[in-house]
Amino acid sequence: QVQLVESGGGLVQAGGSLRLSCAASGRTFSSYAMGWFRQTPGKEREFVAVISWSGGRIYYADSVKGRFTISGDNAKNTVYLQMNSLKPEDTAVYYCAHSGYNSGTSLQRGNAYHYWGQGTQVTVSS
Repeated sequence: QVQLVESGGGLVQAGGSLRLSCAASGRTFSSYAMGWFRQTPGKEREFVAVISWSGGRIYYADSVKGRFTISGDNAKNTVYLQMNSLKPEDTAVYYCAHSGYNSGTSLQRGNAYHYWGQGTQVTVSS
């Protein structure tokens, strides 16, 4: 089992910044990638960003490119999401996700991940 704990969410005005953190613990010796997703009420969970420890590959959703930056420390099993120039449409619950191995599924899909955090609320006011 892997436990994920997110922190750093909150309320911010449009144009502001927040930094989310996610710390993994437990059986983290097998770690392929860690990513961020977000969800608003009535909508499906949406891919935001991912960092793959294999080759250090990073991918972003088009909606956050140029504004969000994902980074991480594989040795510490921690991943961060720096969110700048926030917009009201970024308001959502943000979830950290952990993939223990390459299942062949795109890392932009939720079913590529095996463990999820409890989520942290990000609210951007206009």
